[in-house]
Order: sequence, then structure tokens, then C-alpha cells
Amino acid sequence: MESTDSAGSHRAGFVALVGKPNVGKSTLMNAFLQHRLSIVTPRPQTTRQRVLGILTKDTCQVLILDTPGLLEPGYRLQEYMLQSAVHTLHDSDAAVAIVDATRFERDLDDRVVGFLEHSRGPVILAINKIDRASRTSLLPMIDRAAGRFPFAEIVPVSALKGDGLDPLLSAVIRLLPSGPALYPADMLTDQPERFFVGEIIREHLFLALHEELPYASAVIVEDFTDRPNGTAFIQAGIIIERTSQKGIIIGRNGRMLKRIGTSARKAIVEFLDRPVYLDLRVKVRPSWRKKEQDLKRLGYTTR
Repeated sequence: MESTDSAGSHRAGFVALVGKPNVGKSTLMNAFLQHRLSIVTPRPQTTRQRVLGILTKDTCQVLILDTPGLLEPGYRLQEYMLQSAVHTLHDSDAAVAIVDATRFERDLDDRVVGFLEHSRGPVILAINKIDRASRTSLLPMIDRAAGRFPFAEIVPVSALKGDGLDPLLSAVIRLLPSGPALYPADMLTDQPERFFVGEIIREHLFLALHEELPYASAVIVEDFTDRPNGTAFIQAGIIIERTSQKGIIIGRNGRMLKRIGTSARKAIVEFLDRPVYLDLRVKVRPSWRKKEQDLKRLGYTTR
């Protein structure tokens, strides 16, 4: 994946990945980075906060911003998520709007187009999940998209399979301004390990639980200490809204909590590349998704 910049000048800039929930934004960023940075689950609204991934090459530095889905907010947390996505779109040098090829019309509706009209920079459309759509449907989709918004380019891709990523990245790089790298070449993100540990635990909550419960849960890392023997000691609170939910997460004889902890610890070990002792505790904070103070305490701050 190399730049096609004929002038040979170095390019660097921020690129926002935007779209409705579950269109594949996080999967696309991970594919670009060739590193599993953003958490991914089959459930929509997995991403709650902006995540920066830094892709550095000899001729460019692409600062990729994974964002929460463009949704119709129903409570304060979702309002924060929408604000985070919109602010990122407004502040970036370019954007990649992503739609799912199997639900094209729904993903590129008037509301999404309205958000794109306020983008500060040019917008590329990535038609994702083409591995699930018929090839004959792609050209009509491209034609309809071109009539809906003046996209700089329209690129069919499969982020999961890796199809179309080279042309998409080249298109992104061409839109970046000329300039030096903004971060050291060995940096992958600007967020600390503590943030990603909390995200990994939340990912495994989403994978283990059903219905509404994952959306009513949050994770706060209360202690992250490297012990002299090289083990990372991590204590984290799983926040839920009702006492009845606590029993579901703990499970009979603690089996569900143990299952979540075991799978999360394994993933954290892989991420940190060192031994991990993980202590999970379940705590009740009534209606935390609707309370500004609780949201700030959990790291969901707005501008």
C-alpha cells in the first residue's frame, strides 16, 4: 500500500472513518494498520469513542480516526457518540464514508448525506462488504452514490477479506496535505494501554452477553500496575445500571464473569505481550448512560 503521489512530497493528515453503526469502520482501520487496534464485534454501536491509528510510510503518515456510528441518539451516551463522530468529521483533512453493500440505500440515506455535507475536507465513499453482494449490483450502487453526493472517489472494498484496500488507501493518500509526519514513526496510536485494556474487556462483554445488556454496561480500569515480576496487574469495574443485571453478568456460581474474564485476559496478554492478572468486579450505577457526571467519570467527555 504505497502512495501514488507523483511529486514525491511527503503527505500527512487526519482521515475520519464515518458511517452508520456496523458498516465496518473498525475492521477497515485494523486492516489498514495490519494490527487489531479497534475492538470489533458483530453487534452495532461497539465503538463508543474516537480511536486514532497511525499508519507511517516513507512517503506519508495517515492518521486514521475510527469513530462511533452515525445514529439517532436515544440517551446521553449516544448523544456523546454522535458528537464525537461529527466533531471528528469536521476536524479531519479528509473522510472515508463507509456503507455496507448489502444495505446500501439505508446506509447512504439523507441523514448521512447531511452529515457529509459538513465535512471540512473531501470525502471518499467505500462500499464495504462486497464479498456479500453480487458483482452486478456494484455499478448501479456506484452510479446512485455519485448522484447523491460529490464523492472524490468511490471504491468497492471488503475490509474483512482485504479486497480493494490498496486502491482505497492510495485514494486517501492523494487527498492528504503535503507536510511532515506529525507523530514518531514507531507510534501506532496516541492512546495509552489502559484505554485499550478497557476496550478489550468491553469487547468480550459484548461477545458474551445478549439483548440490551451489553449497551447498558461500561468498563473502567481502576488499577493498572506493572509488578516487579513482569506481570501487569489490572483491576477493572464492569458498570451496569440495575441490580438485576449484576446477577446476569456474574452468572450462576460466577461462571459468566469467569468466562468473560478468561477470554478478556487472553486477549489482553496478546495485546500487551506480557503476563496479566485480571480482577473484574461488577458495580451498579443506576442510569449511568443518561448522567453527565457518570459519563465523564467513565471517560466519555464532550467538547
